[in-house]
Amino acid sequence: MRLRTLPVSVAGVILASGCAAANDTFHALPAFLCLLFAILAQIASNFANEYYDFKGGLDRKGREGPRRGVTEGDITPRAMLTATYLTLATACCIGLSLLMFGGWWLIPTGIMIAIGVIAYSTGPYPLSHHGLGEVAVILFFGLIPVCCTYILQGGEPDLKIAMAGLGLGLMIANVLIVNNYRDADDDRAVGKHTLAVILGRKAMIWLYMANATCGAALLIPWWKMLPAGAAIAIPAVYVVISVAIARGMGRLQGHRLTPLLGMTAMTILALSVALLIAVVC
Repeated sequence: MRLRTLPVSVAGVILASGCAAANDTFHALPAFLCLLFAILAQIASNFANEYYDFKGGLDRKGREGPRRGVTEGDITPRAMLTATYLTLATACCIGLSLLMFGGWWLIPTGIMIAIGVIAYSTGPYPLSHHGLGEVAVILFFGLIPVCCTYILQGGEPDLKIAMAGLGLGLMIANVLIVNNYRDADDDRAVGKHTLAVILGRKAMIWLYMANATCGAALLIPWWKMLPAGAAIAIPAVYVVISVAIARGMGRLQGHRLTPLLGMTAMTILALSVALLIAVVC
């Protein structure tokens, strides 16, 4: 399940709920269902990545990062494939329950998300193998969950919520940046062209800092709705921590980078929770 990264699914729903609360449209039930859907969709994507990278020969025993269950023989390929599609099917069932809050436009949206879960790792043009992983993250972890969660709580879609979704997507892309930065040598060896392989490690450190800064800046319309102290402190603390993590990337190698992946995810979650609390209080 890659528990270190699951906070990013939670962050999108919480951020959207904070935006909804700021406009007095927060509704707990659709928010909760969106949360379940987002977590299950990410788990299904992680399962699919384990299976299809194994089948494609892209995971090797002893590679950097967390232990790969299928590659190391802890889980059979058939069991992982079954778990992938059962988890995805459960997410789709929860997604269908959201029709009562949204409408039939959710059907094509859900289909696109389900395809994205699988297309990230396999298909005729796997996104994660061609330098498009970060773009997929911005779309499927930022724009789509934030905008959909906000709309399903009764909010009206506008430029402000789109900016929030894009901003969060940029922040969450940093989780993948750390992951691919760590795995760059292994990925290069098997012909997996992640952005870290294409641009090089130094560029990824600068991209990490740029994503964090631009992401926080895109949330300015929502920061302006908070008390002055919170409006300055929350994004400032987030950016400072993100810069410290980026600098840490330049000093560490191999498995020692893995904790930075979890720190990135938890920092994003903390920012989303802080915005929600500041709005409610």
